[in-house]
Amino acid sequence: MDILFLCVVVFLFLLAIFDLSVGVSNDAVNFLNSAIGSKAAPFKRILIVASIGVFIGAAMSNGMMDIARHGIFRPEHFSFYDLICIFMAVMVTDIILLDMFNTLGMPTSTTVSMVFELLGATFVVSLIKMASDTTGLGFNDLLNTEKALSVIIGIFLSVAIAFIFGTLVQFLSRMIFSFNYKSRLKWKIGVFGGLCATAIVYFLLIKGAKDLTFMTPDVKQWIKANTLSVIGGCLVGFTIIMQLLHALKVNVLKVIVLMGTFALAMAFAGNDLVNFIGVPLTGLASYQDYMANGNGDAAGFLMGSLNGPSNTPLYFLIGAGGIMVAALATSKKARKVAQTEIGLGSQNAGDEMFGSSRLARRLVRWALSFIAWMRRVTPAGIRAWFNRRFNIDDTIMEQGAAFDLIRGSVNLVLAGALIAIGTSLKLPLSTTFVTFMVAMGTSLADRAWGRESAVFRITGVISVIGGWFLTAGVAFMGAGLIVLIMHYGGHWAMFALAMLTIFIIIRSNRRFRSQAAEETGDTLFQTILTTQDQSQAWQLLLVFITEQQRKFMAFTLENYRSITGAFTKEDVKALDKAETALSRQKETLKGSRRKETLCLRQVSREMAIEKSAWFHLGNNCCMAILYNLRRINEICKEHVDNNFMPLPQRYMQDFEMVRTQVTTLFNDTLAMIDGSHTDAVGTLRRQCDEIKDMVSDMYHKLHMQLSHGDAATIGVLYVYLNTLQETREMVSNLRKYLRAYAKLRDSEFSGRPQATAVPS
Repeated sequence: MDILFLCVVVFLFLLAIFDLSVGVSNDAVNFLNSAIGSKAAPFKRILIVASIGVFIGAAMSNGMMDIARHGIFRPEHFSFYDLICIFMAVMVTDIILLDMFNTLGMPTSTTVSMVFELLGATFVVSLIKMASDTTGLGFNDLLNTEKALSVIIGIFLSVAIAFIFGTLVQFLSRMIFSFNYKSRLKWKIGVFGGLCATAIVYFLLIKGAKDLTFMTPDVKQWIKANTLSVIGGCLVGFTIIMQLLHALKVNVLKVIVLMGTFALAMAFAGNDLVNFIGVPLTGLASYQDYMANGNGDAAGFLMGSLNGPSNTPLYFLIGAGGIMVAALATSKKARKVAQTEIGLGSQNAGDEMFGSSRLARRLVRWALSFIAWMRRVTPAGIRAWFNRRFNIDDTIMEQGAAFDLIRGSVNLVLAGALIAIGTSLKLPLSTTFVTFMVAMGTSLADRAWGRESAVFRITGVISVIGGWFLTAGVAFMGAGLIVLIMHYGGHWAMFALAMLTIFIIIRSNRRFRSQAAEETGDTLFQTILTTQDQSQAWQLLLVFITEQQRKFMAFTLENYRSITGAFTKEDVKALDKAETALSRQKETLKGSRRKETLCLRQVSREMAIEKSAWFHLGNNCCMAILYNLRRINEICKEHVDNNFMPLPQRYMQDFEMVRTQVTTLFNDTLAMIDGSHTDAVGTLRRQCDEIKDMVSDMYHKLHMQLSHGDAATIGVLYVYLNTLQETREMVSNLRKYLRAYAKLRDSEFSGRPQATAVPS
């Protein structure tokens, strides 16, 4: 049994390595987003600065793991076996939960996840002990619920305080500098840079470095006694330095952003390291105490020794720092999570990751009503002055940036200042929550949430905040369920859950890689949005549209063959699969249309007006073809699923001829799209007419037969009739699409001898 416990401890450390990776992938958004979004430096340079901060923060951490040792539970009342089950459940749940959020691209808090995992697992074990214990121990004796309550309060405080201050500070900053900030830096930049650098230093002293080894009690006391002097000296010194740097043509704003990135990265590694290695280290300490004093009684040996403090060996800290740096440099999931916040706060219109929600629509309506009222009561002169200061058309951003350096600086500096002030006032503000909500507040103040995007972005913010509370709930229940299985299942349950964890991790990473491969088209989309050459933008857009339409036509061909074949073979599983694929394709089409519409704004006005009608006609035809497929599948699935009469054999030959003709038509269409020419459009449109005529003849003959048909087959013939009708409509829609395809590429194209300029 002792060997089993040793294996569990080793497995906890293996999980900790992966936990460090997935944890950094999620929490990296706290210190990377502002630098990446503002393009303060090349991506590799940003990573180097952040990595240095992470490594220093991890290596110089004092390694106090008290929250995992006795912050949630009272260890003197728990046996070694109880704690081993709790620690195993916490690590398994944490990895699965964080990996799930990373895959979805949703930022969450590692502190929230760990606290509620420990709380959930301990709660279940406490219930077990209270049910079998005669000592009269209650929850107050076994659990420390104050920490969980402080985390919940921290969520609310972080969301409200960070968003409000982010909006106000960015509003004032924009009033001072405007969007054309470079013309107003001469004398203001020194003071602004001095304030920002001082705030960063204050953050490092109060929060970032408070748990590092050189921060002895004497040093902390000196800082506390001389805080005002330190801040005043830094303000004067940094103001002079920043003004000199500006005089030397150094971009002070980039310096501020990189300083803030370093500070937040160091604070994250120094303070949140316990979230990743605290549990396995406590497990190791528990195992060592058990082997020394437990006498083989795992279920009876109590772990009161964990009440004492414990310093983590330096090699653990250095190793953890190295793993975090490696994960930061290589993790693609970190970049996906980062894109969520950057996309929600982007100054430019782009692909909105989130849909619309009723709450978001209502909030936007209220906001628009309030803005309209403000405009009515505000004097015209003041409105004109504000409009000049907040003229988005004057925005100065680095090439490919989501927002400018002013906002990037405010994001980092204000987040650090709020966290530092919260720490000094003993307010449990979360780093993740503060940095995210500050970024959302600054984007609101910068008018980034326009009427075209506000609904989607508010929905995104609500989704992320909801995800934070979901983290707490899922962590609590997941860890509780797993520890229950382990407690009663013994070592076999531990082994099974370990294997399940490994399987989930492998499958998740494979799925993420496949999704990433499918999203490579987004590179072209982002290129179109950022290009300044309107003629180049149109050529790139044409390539993008063609690729999306080609994918859809290939999808249509595959699913038409699959659905009609499943109908004749009575394969209900294939019809179920097709139903799911068609639902997904509807969202894909909507997303593609939204992206293409955004890209159309990047081309010249004359080109957009000329091509707009054909662009929309092509998209409408694709959506209509999808509807035809859904109608065919819906009727066929209902018929086959109810085990009704199959299609009589005498109709099979004619139906197969239709399927063959339609297959040939779509294959020829795909070949034309692959060749990027319009020469075959006329031939394909005539082919469409021939198929329509053929299907019409079959339709009318079948309609006549129905009036004299056998009552036993009349049901399946109605399904067959519907399939023929929708097939005809699908071919008709393809014919319209072919004309739109040709006109989009060649304005002189005519499908008939008499050219028409307006789509019918």
